[in-house]
Parts: sequence; structure tokens; C-alpha cells
Amino acid sequence: MKQLPTKADILNWIEANPTQANKRDIAKAFGIKGAARIELKLLLRELEDEGHLEKRKKSYRDPDTLPPVSVLMMHAPDIDGDQFAKPLEWHGEGVEPRILYIKRQTDPALGEGDRILGKLQAVKDQDYQYEARLIRKIGANPQRMLGVYREGSEGGRIVPIDKGSDKEWIVPAGLTGGAKDGELVEAETAGPKHRMGLPKARIVERLGDPSAPRAVSLIAIHHHGIPDAFPDKVIAEADAMKPAGMKGREDMRDMPLVTIDPADARDHDDAVWAYRDEDPNNEGGFVLWVAIADVSHYVQPGSYLDNEARKRGNSSYFPDRVVPMLPDRLSGDLCSLHEGVPRAVIACEIRIDAHGKKIGHRFVRGMMQSAASLTYEQAQAGRDGNPDDKTAPLMDDVIHPLFDAYAALVEARKDRQPLELDLPERRVELGEDGKVASITMKERLDAHKLIEEMMVLANVCAAETLEKKRTPLLYRVHEEPPADKLESLREVASESGYTLAKGQVLQTRHLNKLLNDAAGSDEAELINLSTLRAMTQAYYCADNFGHFGLALMRYAHFTSPIRRYADLIVHRGLISAHKWGDDGLSPEDIERLETTAKHISDTERRSMMAERDTTDRYLAAYLSERVGAEMTGRISGIARFGAFVKLDETGADGLLPIRTLGREFFHHDAESQTLMGSETGLLIGLGQRVTVRIAEAVAVTGGLTLELLEIEGKALPRGKQRPARGPAKRKMVKEKRKRDRIERKVKRKRK
Repeated sequence: MKQLPTKADILNWIEANPTQANKRDIAKAFGIKGAARIELKLLLRELEDEGHLEKRKKSYRDPDTLPPVSVLMMHAPDIDGDQFAKPLEWHGEGVEPRILYIKRQTDPALGEGDRILGKLQAVKDQDYQYEARLIRKIGANPQRMLGVYREGSEGGRIVPIDKGSDKEWIVPAGLTGGAKDGELVEAETAGPKHRMGLPKARIVERLGDPSAPRAVSLIAIHHHGIPDAFPDKVIAEADAMKPAGMKGREDMRDMPLVTIDPADARDHDDAVWAYRDEDPNNEGGFVLWVAIADVSHYVQPGSYLDNEARKRGNSSYFPDRVVPMLPDRLSGDLCSLHEGVPRAVIACEIRIDAHGKKIGHRFVRGMMQSAASLTYEQAQAGRDGNPDDKTAPLMDDVIHPLFDAYAALVEARKDRQPLELDLPERRVELGEDGKVASITMKERLDAHKLIEEMMVLANVCAAETLEKKRTPLLYRVHEEPPADKLESLREVASESGYTLAKGQVLQTRHLNKLLNDAAGSDEAELINLSTLRAMTQAYYCADNFGHFGLALMRYAHFTSPIRRYADLIVHRGLISAHKWGDDGLSPEDIERLETTAKHISDTERRSMMAERDTTDRYLAAYLSERVGAEMTGRISGIARFGAFVKLDETGADGLLPIRTLGREFFHHDAESQTLMGSETGLLIGLGQRVTVRIAEAVAVTGGLTLELLEIEGKALPRGKQRPARGPAKRKMVKEKRKRDRIERKVKRKRK
């Protein structure tokens, strides 16, 4: 009998052959025949139950297919105990497909007539066409909370982790889920609410130690007040949605539009295509198409979905989870441009010349059908001469034209001179146990830049169109740096041997010259960090103040309405401007445009802080096992209480407390951002190379404390012991008196 492949072998093969991932193809690839197919089926089922196969890219080339996430109605179990479901969204002309429900151990029991939101997987060689796994039971959306379980005589209580909340929940003895005292738990309401007494809760998940990795992002979500549970009315409204029809739309289904996203992308809200312009007056030019999911068709002004989306402002992304702006039914299904599935879009057709300059554009409301869902790595490999089975048929009509158009856009970008910071991003990668497995550098491929340039261009087109049609909109604003921050940057540049021009209107090309001059030198990272610190933070505004960083006169976010409310407002503006329907900007949208801009700018910052706190906690947990280890880094910040160091290996920021820097006083100069020793003259400033020892790493807070060993390759000089004063002196006197009293008592006893 042919030996079965390992789970890793199967997953690797599926990743390499995403369009041939049914049981027959897998069996054929590994030479599995006869009775061994039963064992293979069990192995695949284990992988499915563990969730490994749900991340596969799925292909839906047959028009008579169901969407990957569908609303289903359950049938009663049959004589064999199998439970099938009826699709409530079947629009095909053939026989309605049969769907087998695959129950996991943790799934609740489902009865006849129950409605669920299910994740579907097409199957072959069976008497059914799909297998479904439960995402959520529709109509069951109880309130959830996160807290620490405190055991009592009969059950216990849940104490919330939010500092601002004093509301506790009673957990009856039979609903503790085996939770232990002190564990972080997630619970949901149990039973009806009563006016008197504390509400009852049922523990649905034990998250263990509050400092454990799986709890890190949840703590940040709750600490920063990010809404992570959708109200019942929002869920019901989303579940009731049906796919948009063709009425009032341009048919774009024959266009070979493709999505290009990260391998772990949870949604696909933008698709692109490019081809050579056949107009003889535009020799060497291109026609670009950028199609964006028509979220505004489903999320209409004043609806429950709209109010909730505005409240959230944006989606929040963490290493182990996403808190979406919209429910799964929209973000993962109806508004996600899945391969081979008709999807409603608002698209922009853009004409550029041979040098990448835009010479015209128009917007349409259409219906597209993605020709392929590609990853950045797939698209790049195809361009580099290594296409796979999926990209090979697309090379001539899709991949090469896209990259050729990108080459033209790069030429235009060089003329425009947007700010070119070189600050590599680090990515926290988690293992199956939820702990940090590694810290890697995010790779920057031309495929990434291609999509970015096309999105920037489409965003410019949206702003220009709405301005021309005198339609209100939300601009993405990035103002030029303030004078005081620029002066600090000039000082840092001067001390490093470089010059930033003064006495003229600052432009991004001046900053780029500074960055280019420092490129490849020891000061490169310092100059990049200092330039970043000199920048103002981008925000949303109803008035246009330009986008300094991108070197653009007008700019609006249009390309991500699944995850940003600002883009949804811009979509509504385009609908109103083109008179495409009654789902455009409402009078209330226009009236509160300024308050919306302020609110979503705040929610964006909230998400950024939560994401940063989560990363800090993960890094602290990762480094907690290396306390005492020596590492290299650079001084990245100066404060009166110490200095911050960015570690080379992980990118984590740690604190050098001023009390540990030596036996001397340090003077803090805020303008030059330095600390100077009063006796040794030791100068600590931005960008200096240091060697440090990890003194403490606290996962719960994300705190990382370091000890300075060397600075610029030299051992840390030590000043004289500084005399105690203030509280420290009083403490020493108190301890001395205590010791004296003890010594007197001992002497008396001896006598």
C-alpha cells in the first residue's frame, strides 16, 4: 500500500496547486489508490477540522455556483445521521446543489429550520456538491465580554479588564466551562436580563493567563474601546442582503480583472487590469482599470450597518485577528471580489501616457467577475519568469501589461517626488501555539508597489471628479511639517554631516535629497527616523489642504470601502455626482461631514495605538525568554527620564532608565534631544549605536527595560556615586534607624 503523505506534504501541495485541490487530485498526486483513499479522506477531514484548509484560495469558474460564504437553512438529520442544508441564495438555472454540514466538536447542535452563515467548500465525486462549516448561527448574537474569572462557592464572577468598567457578571456553577480562578475568559450573556441583581453569563472560551499570547490582542481591543461585537440588528441587516443585480450597471464581466493581495488576505476589495492604449494619439500609453467593491449598495445612509460602520470608523488589524468594520456577510462575501463570482463595483478607467502622466479618466458603476485571485508573490514570480499554473494563462493579457504600466507610473512618480522614506517594516509571525515564532522584515516587491501606485492614482481621480462636480467629500490631508520640527531635523542633519536647505518653501524633493545623501551610511536610519518624526499625522477633513507626503494637490480615499468609512463617503459622493441612484450622499452625511472627519481620524489613531500596543506586548513576551541577553541597537528617542533604544534584531523599543546610565546626574536638552553626564561629559543622542542587556520584559504591559553596556563601541563610563537626596535620603535614614533599633534590642538580650 502506498504510504500516506504527511499533513505538511498535503498543505504544501495544495498551496502549490490551488486550482486542483479536490480529493481526487490529491490522491492522484500522491499515488493513493483503493482503500487507502478512505484514510486520505480522514486525514483531510482532520486538516479541515483543525482549520488548515480554510485558508486555501478557492476557484469558482462555473457561473452556477454558490458564494464561498452563504446563508443556509438546516434540514433534519437523515437516517445515517448526516445533516444537509438548503442554500437560500441559489440563483442558478440547474438543480439546486446539496450541501453537507460538517460539524466540529465545539459547534452547537442545529435543528431543522435553523439558519446559519456557513463557509462553503466545493467537493467532487460525492452525492453532494458542497461541504459547509459553521461561521455563525443567524439570530444568535448574544452580548459578549472579556474579563478575569474569580471562583466562588457556587460558580463565580467575571471581573472586567476595562479600567473604566465596574460591572461584574455572575457565572452559575454549570456555566463556568471549567474555568479556573484568575483565568482570562470570554463569556456571553446567559438568560434574560433582569432589573435587579447582576447579569448572568456563560463562559464560552478560556483564554488562560491574561498575559498569554492569545489574550494580547483582546486586551488591547478592550483597553482602547474598539467595538468587537456587532449588535443583533446589524447582523440581521447584513444577513438579509442579497447579491446586487445588473440594473443600472455596466457589464464588465468579460474584463480580465484580477485581485492581488497578501497570501493571508481576508477580503478582496480591489481588482486591477491594464492594456496598451490603441489610440494613435497616445502612443506607448496605457488604459488602467481599478475596480472597487460597491459597498455603498449594501451599506446605505441611516441603516444599522451604516451607523455601526461609522461608529467603528475602520477595521483594526492584529497579528492574530481582525476586528472588521463590516460583518462577515459583507466583508468576506458580498463585498469581496472572489474569483469567478459576479460582484458589484464602482470602477475607474484611467488613461496614462507613455511617461505615466494621467491624461483622462472616468468612473462607472458596474458588475465584474474576477479572472483570478493572486498573491503578491504569485504575480511577482510570473513577472520574473516563473509563472505557476494559475498565472501562466494570464501572462500576456494581464501580468505583463500591469507591470509595463507600472514602469510608466514609476517615471511619473520620479517627476512628482513623493517622500521616499526607507524604514523597513517588521512583521510579527505567530506559531500554532499563539506565541511569537519569528520577527521578519516585510518584503517590498514591485507587485506591492504596482498596486500602491494604481490605488494612489484612483484616489486622485476620485478627488478630482468630486471637486469638478462640486460634490462634498472627505479629503485625506497631510500638511507640511511645522517650523520647529523642521529646525530639529536640520540640527540632526547638520550634526551628521548633511544639509537640509533653509530659507525656501520646503518640498518633498528637498527631503528626498537629504535621505538619498544619507543612504547607505551609518546615519541613514537616524536621518529616516528624524524625517519621519518631523512629519505631521495625516487625517481626514472636509476641506482640502493637500497631501505633502505624496506631493499631491488633492487626494481622497476611494479604494478600501470595506475597511475605511472615509472611502464609503467618497463612494456615495460619486453616486450622487453621477446620479447613479438614491443610495448616494444623504443630507445628514453632508451636514455632519466635518464631525465624521474628526471622528474617523480619531478611530484611525485608536486602531493604530491598539495595534502598536499589541505588537509591543508580543515583542515583550518574545524577549521575556531572553532576559539577560546582550543585543545591539540605536538610540531612537530621548526623554528626561531616560533614552529609548530600537533593537536591531526585533525592532522592539526598550527604555534605558536614567537611573541606570551611571553614577552621575544627566542634563536633558529637549531641543538637541540629548542627555549629558554632569561629571563624565557622556553625551547620549539620537542615532548612536549601543549595546544593551535586556533587564526586564513584561508581556502584560509590553514594557521592555534595558541596561546600557556600550555606546558607539566604547564601554559606558561611570561617574561618582551621586549623594542621596529627597525621598531616597529619607528612606536611607529610616532604614538606618530601624537597623539601630534592632541592634540595641539584640545587645539588651545578650546582657
